[in-house]
Amino acid sequence: QVQLVESGGGLVKVGGSLRLSCAASGNIFSIPAMGWYRQAPGKQRELVATITSGGSTNYADSVKGRFTISRDNSKKTSYLQMNSLKPDDTAVYYCNAYIRDSLYWGQGTQVTVSS
Repeated sequence: QVQLVESGGGLVKVGGSLRLSCAASGNIFSIPAMGWYRQAPGKQRELVATITSGGSTNYADSVKGRFTISRDNSKKTSYLQMNSLKPDDTAVYYCNAYIRDSLYWGQGTQVTVSS
């Protein structure tokens, strides 16, 4: 059984920073890809960033230059460093992981950016 647990969300002012973490647990040998998505009220869930086990990354245009995704393979954990936060970044952030041909999701963590 695989579980993903996010942490690090919260309330931050415009221009501030937050670091989200996503820890995977369970019967896991490797995680080929991990990612972060977000869903704002009334909107569809959208891609934020992804990272492969080799470190290749992909970002949504809206976060390029402000957010950085990373991972620690030994800890089975991914991170999302978010800088220069804007009100439009307010959303529930979800991590996911592609493991043994299945996609797993965390429960989400709220990020609120106040102006």
